[in-house]
Amino acid sequence: MISKMGGMDLFFYAAGIGKQNPDLYADIETATVDTNALGFTRMISAAFRYFSANDGGHIVAISSIAGTKGLGLAPSYSATKAFQNVYLQSLEQLATIRRLNISVTDIRPGFVDTALLHDCYRYPMLMRPEHVAEHIVRAIYKRRHVVIIDWRWRFVTIFWRLIPNYLWRKAIFFVRYSDERKLSV
Repeated sequence: MISKMGGMDLFFYAAGIGKQNPDLYADIETATVDTNALGFTRMISAAFRYFSANDGGHIVAISSIAGTKGLGLAPSYSATKAFQNVYLQSLEQLATIRRLNISVTDIRPGFVDTALLHDCYRYPMLMRPEHVAEHIVRAIYKRRHVVIIDWRWRFVTIFWRLIPNYLWRKAIFFVRYSDERKLSV
């Protein structure tokens, strides 16, 4: 596809799956890891190799704020998003070490009103896709490194990072799991 297009300047990765899985069903956990970690690595590393051999370019990937802290209701999703965050950071460092003209942008939205979230759970601070798209386009043009969309989610992730792990484990102040399998915030 790259050769048919005459080359590539921008690689935009916007693929992933995730479900709340408090019962840790193996098929959900492994499908999430296969898509969000293995598939992500294959695609992003292929783009990095291409840009390494072809005078640089820009890698943009949509990860998630879920990579900030482990979310007990979606363990594999949180873990794979943290993996994506660190992988992109590592590639950015590798490009610098190798003096390559490769920019990396990690887009970390909060909850976006897409098909991924159309299940039986309620999600707080749900954002319109159009609103998120505007932020993404601006981040690409500015070649930002890490972008948390939007200001409310930036505040939330700052707060999450400040919470000690011994308190985070209890998480009763943030999320409560009920027998009806609904998310309560």
